[in-house]
Amino acid sequence: MKQMAIFRYPTAIIGLLIIMGLFVLAGYALTQYTYDEAVALWRGDENTWAETPRNAIPKWLNMLQGNKLPETIKISTLENPDIKERIDYEYYAVVTTEMTFDYQYDAFPSELAVFYTSPTDGERPFVTAYWDTPDGRSIELEARSINPTQRVYLGMDQNLQKLYGNTPVEIGLFMDPNAETPTVLKGQYKLRLEGYLFDDVSDVDAKLVVYGKVHGWAGTDHRRRDMMVALLFGTPIALAFGFLAALGSTLTTFFISAVGAWYGRWVDALIQRITEVNMILPSLPILIMVGTLYSRNIWVILGVVILQGIFGGSVKTYRSIFLQTKSAPYIDAARVYGAGNARLIFRYMIPRIIPVLIPSFVTLIPTYVFLEASLALLGLGDPVLPTWGKLLQDAGENGALFRGYYYWIAQPAALLMLTGLGFAMVGFALDRIYNPRLRGQ
Repeated sequence: MKQMAIFRYPTAIIGLLIIMGLFVLAGYALTQYTYDEAVALWRGDENTWAETPRNAIPKWLNMLQGNKLPETIKISTLENPDIKERIDYEYYAVVTTEMTFDYQYDAFPSELAVFYTSPTDGERPFVTAYWDTPDGRSIELEARSINPTQRVYLGMDQNLQKLYGNTPVEIGLFMDPNAETPTVLKGQYKLRLEGYLFDDVSDVDAKLVVYGKVHGWAGTDHRRRDMMVALLFGTPIALAFGFLAALGSTLTTFFISAVGAWYGRWVDALIQRITEVNMILPSLPILIMVGTLYSRNIWVILGVVILQGIFGGSVKTYRSIFLQTKSAPYIDAARVYGAGNARLIFRYMIPRIIPVLIPSFVTLIPTYVFLEASLALLGLGDPVLPTWGKLLQDAGENGALFRGYYYWIAQPAALLMLTGLGFAMVGFALDRIYNPRLRGQ
């Protein structure tokens, strides 16, 4: 059977495994995020990714480098209420918090921040803070009144800026003072907070975030977004765009070619003239005009791509095959038995030629996947969707290559290449199976 013949080709088996892996990845992405959730995460404001480091490398790259770069450390009084203690006095109360963590990394953190929350009712709490180092030093931080929600970056702390001068605060707080060059002082660090409350309803909670330089299996971008969102959710988008574009353009082209070849005369002439006009129209400039002047919505672009593909060059190829089939003896026999035009086209002609369609359909899918990524790379992709092309566009705009963020480009590029490779391997194997001239090659 031809369906089983594909397993005689090792390249086809590899291609099928790649395609299956992509569909598994797409299915996993759809279980993790809905359409609206993925869009909301990717378009999120500064609060959505506030606790994620900026431009952090992925874990796999950190493993390859062999360095023990820091990952993000979070300590919260809401999640760990035992680190917070309250003492009430006659006219005020004091809330003391001790956030202790063990820092054993080989590099300094990228940033440090404290997120404060307090009830909207009542007086604003007043907080003093101290940073204790493993060697016994205690460094006083800037005291401040706390709003209901407030984010404080220690790099902007005036006391620390005066203390360390030109040295970044995140380096100064973790630096061994006795080393000649900036060296990480490993050990137990502690952030001590003393919050003064002036009425019964006041309170203060805090979360310390020591931002690392490594995050997740995909890393983060310039807006702190986890790139795994775009890598995962970009998979079903890419496959859906490629599959629908290939299916829509291929099937309609197939049917139009059959109708033109069967009826001939003015019907065939009209189809051929439209095809010839469409073949000389530049596809990419038209898509650029649609994206610039009308809409960059991915489904609008998909519709334009299908319309452009309906009267593509394949019309002439399929027409020549249908003209040969039209004169076949079994067609004449069907005419004698009284079969109508529609039955002759859709029951006798098209099913006979469908095997020719399958290889071209499979190899056409990655073409449209790359087209969508190319439009996004040019800045004409859907502005709200996290896609592989959008990652590449952001990487180019932010100088990822020049700043050493190779993973930013390598990860979506690898998925694009795997997509092209998988479908190409299967498509070429199918072409050998269904094309008699290639079976012996």
